Amino acid sequence: HAVGVSVVVMEPWVPDSALDRLLEDREDPAWVAARWEDPSTQVLGVNDRSGVSATPDQDGLRGIRPGGPYDPEHHFLIGAVDGVPWFALAATPEGPSSSLRVLGGVLPETELDIAMTAVAMVNWHREAGFCSRCGTATNVTAGGHTRVCPGCGAQWFPRMDPAVIVAVLDEEGRLLLGHHGGGEDTRVCILAGFVEVGESLEQAVRREIMEESAVALASLRYVGSQPWPFPRSLMLGFVASARGQEVRADGEEILWARFFTRAEVTAQVADGSLTLPMRSSIASRIITAWRDGEIGVEEPTAD
Repeated sequence: HAVGVSVVVMEPWVPDSALDRLLEDREDPAWVAARWEDPSTQVLGVNDRSGVSATPDQDGLRGIRPGGPYDPEHHFLIGAVDGVPWFALAATPEGPSSSLRVLGGVLPETELDIAMTAVAMVNWHREAGFCSRCGTATNVTAGGHTRVCPGCGAQWFPRMDPAVIVAVLDEEGRLLLGHHGGGEDTRVCILAGFVEVGESLEQAVRREIMEESAVALASLRYVGSQPWPFPRSLMLGFVASARGQEVRADGEEILWARFFTRAEVTAQVADGSLTLPMRSSIASRIITAWRDGEIGVEEPTAD
């Protein structure tokens, strides 16, 4: 019988975040406008490269006081933290800014929740200005969480593109890691890809792993999810067992890939020959769970 995978389900994404998304209140335009005028309100600027306003040391978010009157077409309500409203604005903020790829490993959970939401919302609005049904320019409502077409009445909501990310284990419990083209020479990750129209998540997992590494899968289990606003994905994490140990990288998206033991990863990270994903990513969380022994292989069972 095929070897299966043993998994401890990961903690939820930012379980201790204090961000209140104000689901009901944001439907009232006057109430949202009043939050912009609140003397405690903070604004997070998001530039055209998805960088956000950050502290000079790049270890925290840098909230900016609102400038000018409230503009519902460009000022997007993220939510509130302990009563303090937070808005997102598509702009190049004055002062320091930083990428979430840098901030992601150091931000506390609430700030990470704010930043991920802000970047995803701004990226969506940048591409959602016209109705996909009739082509009319749409209007922003619900504090930035909906766009409404005045031509045909269609409502449009922030889109999230589902993607799967998979820790593949061979029968010895080794983890499949691959190097993507365009990244640092030492950087590796578990394999991932977008779900295609008409696919289930399970189909997408099996297809992506086969396409990128030529590895067939025996069994798989879901372990957790995470928003990833580049531009606005929802990463769905799985752990899977491989049928065999032969790996053939596709040579396009994945330049090389192979199975690693825990000892190999530890040694090569220590000497700088491997670089793992940033700590706040679901890829890092899954790899860490494997390194800690929370993810492994199950012995085959007999009938």
